[in-house]
Order: sequence, then structure tokens, then C-alpha cells
Amino acid sequence: MEAVMSVDDSEQERTVRTGEQVTQVSGPRVLVAGASIAGPALAHWLRRRGAEVTVVERAPELRPGGQAVDARGVAKEVIGRMGLDAAVRAACTDTAGAHTVDADGKVLETFRADDDGGDGFIADIEILRGDLSQVLYDDTRDGVEYVFGDRIAELAQDADGVDVVFAGGTRRRFDLVVGADGMHSELRAMVFGPHERFLRHLGHVLAFYSVPNEFGLDRWLLEYQDQESGRSALLRPIQDATRAMAVFYFASVDFDFDYRDVAAQKVLLRERMAGLGWLTPDILAHLDDTPDFYLDQVAQVVMDRWSSGRVGLLGDAAFSSSPMSGQGTGLALVGAYLLAGELAAAGWDPHAGFARYEARMRSFVEANQEIGRLNAHSRDLPGPDAEPLPDFAGEWFTELVGRAINGVELPDYAGVPDSAAPAGSPITSSAKP
Repeated sequence: MEAVMSVDDSEQERTVRTGEQVTQVSGPRVLVAGASIAGPALAHWLRRRGAEVTVVERAPELRPGGQAVDARGVAKEVIGRMGLDAAVRAACTDTAGAHTVDADGKVLETFRADDDGGDGFIADIEILRGDLSQVLYDDTRDGVEYVFGDRIAELAQDADGVDVVFAGGTRRRFDLVVGADGMHSELRAMVFGPHERFLRHLGHVLAFYSVPNEFGLDRWLLEYQDQESGRSALLRPIQDATRAMAVFYFASVDFDFDYRDVAAQKVLLRERMAGLGWLTPDILAHLDDTPDFYLDQVAQVVMDRWSSGRVGLLGDAAFSSSPMSGQGTGLALVGAYLLAGELAAAGWDPHAGFARYEARMRSFVEANQEIGRLNAHSRDLPGPDAEPLPDFAGEWFTELVGRAINGVELPDYAGVPDSAAPAGSPITSSAKP
């Protein structure tokens, strides 16, 4: 059903029409770019704080599958406060643990999902990115307007709001705009500058895609690492026991590619994985018929500020910590909670709200980005000029991990509006705004 919005000039009250239903809503109009994880998570909290939320996604629909993502420590607390713990756990991969193996499949080391209270190498909340996105979308679709198959083409902000031109031709005005559109954020480039200014390549490339589970996986992830070449191959179980997720890493210090040219990426992956042992040839045999191939550089987004006027950034668009940290989803969930809370606590003043959000998140982000850099360094190619690895058994590393998992306060935001019920009548996904 397409949502039709009739807007009163008053900042305090607007009319939202869905079909024949009419509901008065209050609060700012907020546009969120991106409907993966950070965007719908922010929509959840903005709606509960009283905002009128639109999420725009350039893809025609939610993207299924994807890499397995984790929630640890304080991120699990955010999921609980969202009321989604049961729904998220029901969609988890149910991975029991991980084995590192040699080229013959002999187990070298074992990690269990209940290690470190469920916050270890394999988290007890592990879920495919697409499945978590679906949970968040299902939670927010009533009361949040979703616009698929469109994107922000232009925007201009003034002291009172942001005028947005969508690629589909529609023009609308919002009080705030938030980019949650990933590491290659178009909104970030539009407002803050070119990608090269903020991306920090960590010298590795990651690829993953789903394959038939012809390998006998049964709740256990398997990883093979070739120490000489710095390459690795993984197979991880997913909820659908007939399928598995394949993952490849390889070192590349001068990697340059078009991240939208999938055919060229597959050619590149075959070239870089040639000669890698274990089950690699069998995994690559499914490369051409997989429905969800992904390849990208392992990179971080490093910025000295995450907002400009009435435009802010969240998740990988603002502070990607890379898959090497295992905490990208945690940062997105925690950041969504804090961003919505601080904006509401500041009476929706963007200057005060964005500043307080950054102040609360900065140390947490930096700890996770340091984890990502260290893990990437541990996979660097060996050689006479290679920097020695740090002592990961030291107390400093234990302290760093603690800050990366639990090193941020979650205020209760007493006195700030909070309704677990949808803020308005249902506004379901629409084809175009």
C-alpha cells in the first residue's frame, strides 16, 4: 500500500494518511538513507522517540543473505531494549563454534559459542545480515515509511530543514537527514567529500557467497588459513541446513576495483584463490550460480566528525570498523540507540544532539577500529619487512577487547518520549515516494 502524506505547516502536528486511515503525529520529519541494519535500527528508536521517519533504500527490496554478523556485550542490551531478543535469536545461525583446520581438514584449534559468556570469537548471537535486516524491517514497517528503489540525488539544507530531491524526481523537505547507507555511502560523499578522504584500506579483501551444503557442516564453522600466502577460506553453517556460507580472505595492498562489477570480481577471486588447498576448488565451483555474491576491500571509515548541520551519519557510513573487528553490527545498533536518544533529549536540536552522540560513541568506535586493525595485521603477508605482531596475551589486549564490547554507557533517557507501540498508523513499503 502506498503511503500518501499530507503535511500541516506546524512543526508540532502533521497528518499521515494510509489508505482511508488518518492519524495525527508529532515530532520532526527524519529521512534515513539505507535499509540494511543501521537504518531500520535507527528508525525503530526515532519512531519510539516521536519522530516521523522515512527510510529510503536504492535496492528494489531487502537484500537477503550476506555475511554472518554478531552482537556482543552492550549491543545485546540494545536488542533487549528494542524488545527483539526473541525474534533475533530465532533467526540466528545457531552456530555451535568454530574449528580452524589444516589443508587435510585436521582440527587445529576450537572455539565455542559459549566462550567468554557468548562474547567470544563466535558470538552466541550470530545472524546473517539479511536475516537481521528482515527482523528490523518487520519490527518497523508499521509506523515507518519505507521507500525502495530510490535514493537521494540532491539535498540542500538551511537553518530550518533539508530539501531533498530523490532520483525518482520527488522533492520533499525534512528536519533531519541521516546516512546509514554503508561504507561507500553516497550521502557521505555528497555532504562530506569524496570516499578517498575517509576510507582506510587495511590491505585485505573479503568475499562471500552461499553454496549448497555438500560439505557436511553441522553447526560448526570451518576455517583454513594458508600462512605463507595470507589467504584463508571458511565455510559457516546457516539456518537453512541445505546451504552454507563460503568466505574468502586474501591480502592485497594495492587493490583497486569497481565494487559494482560483479563479473569482474568473480574473475579476480578465482585468480587470487588459485592453488589454495583444502576445499577451495569445490567451493569455487559454485561461484557462477550463487545468488548473493559479495566482494569488497577490508576497510575502515575514519572521520573527525559524523555530522554537518542537519545531516548526520551512522554505522559503516560514519565509522566502519571493518569485518576484521566483528563489531560492525554492534556499532550500528548502539549508535542507533544513542543517536535517537541524544537527538530527542536535545529537543531535536541537531547541533546539540549530534555533538552528544559523537561524544558518547567516539571512544567505543576507536576501540573497535583498533581491534579491526590488529586483526588485519595478524593476517598480513609474512616477510622480512613485516612488522612483528603484538602480544595478544597481554593485559592491554584484554582491556582493549573489554572496551570494544562494553565500553559505552547506555543512558535510560528518563523524561524522553518512549513508546514501544508504533508512532502512527501503518505506513508500509512503497515503490516510490
